[in-house]
Amino acid sequence: MAKHLYLHVPFCKSICAYCDFCHYLYKEDQVSKWLDALKEEMASYKIASALETIYLGGGTPSVLSLKETEKLLSMLAPFSKQLKEYTFEANPESITFDKVRLYKDFGVDRISLGVQSLDDDLLKLTNRKHTAKDVFETVEIIKKAGIDNISIDIIYSLPTQTLSTFMDTLKKALSLDIKHISLYSLTIEEGTLFKAKGYKSLDEDLEADMYEKAKDYLEANGYKQYEIANFAKDGYESKHNIGYWEYDDFYGLSLGASGKIGHRRYDNTRNFNDYLNGNYIFKYYDLTLEDEMFENIMMSFRMKRGLDLKRFKDRYKKDFFSVYKDAYDKHINDLIVKDNYIRVKNLEILNAILVDFLKD
Repeated sequence: MAKHLYLHVPFCKSICAYCDFCHYLYKEDQVSKWLDALKEEMASYKIASALETIYLGGGTPSVLSLKETEKLLSMLAPFSKQLKEYTFEANPESITFDKVRLYKDFGVDRISLGVQSLDDDLLKLTNRKHTAKDVFETVEIIKKAGIDNISIDIIYSLPTQTLSTFMDTLKKALSLDIKHISLYSLTIEEGTLFKAKGYKSLDEDLEADMYEKAKDYLEANGYKQYEIANFAKDGYESKHNIGYWEYDDFYGLSLGASGKIGHRRYDNTRNFNDYLNGNYIFKYYDLTLEDEMFENIMMSFRMKRGLDLKRFKDRYKKDFFSVYKDAYDKHINDLIVKDNYIRVKNLEILNAILVDFLKD
């Protein structure tokens, strides 16, 4: 049985200029119908009561009212009694003290705060509805309400962004005294406002400089890189996301979510009416042994510690070095084998390495 659960809350008060996730503008009547449908979807799975992590993402989970949030968290309560981590995504403009207290009362112990930038001009450009000042006030609210494990997302390579303004955001972020920072480079996706306006990501060299500068700066200030895009104080790595990177099974619930159970991955529908009518899953992907081994490598190589070789052999009854001899031999100088793990020396060349493991 899967030990991790991701639940997608698809509602937002406004749509960010870069976002291509499944989202709908918040309306009370739609939320009510969604909650009823979600209850039915949850019942269709035999979810283990001994889950290790739950992650509520979006969309904007914090856009839900207190009453709506209580109903949602009550539905999850039977599966949240022995969690090692319970994460709730939030945006600064929709957080209140009472909401955070409610999250905490139901066992939520980690908040992932959508910040993206601490430059007010860039926040306006991306159609975010908060200011840098709001972020500082929101972090204080979360801490006062009793949750100290806070993560923030920051985007780089935004249109008009400079290396200087990006580093200024990072410096301000560190003054928040938070536990975790995720860095994401902007990708202009189809169907987004940025795409419609013809915006492009920044020059590749500048983007690479931003990443390198950020990585060095964060590590120099006590945030250890444990995955390509993720940095944490000791002991505050995201247990839920590590489950993805270790290729564990996980339930994906609600519109736009994805999951993996056994030898099959699935994508849920993004169509609201289909979901309300009980047609939850849009597509299944049946996985061969070769698919699973490669996907496991692809995900685990993202982490600084890399792939657990013993776990790989126990899972697939295959020796890693026998299956991937050619790819390993080609990249022997790019890989480190130590303490029964194999990892990539330089994560920035990960894609070039993975191409050869896919061919092997």
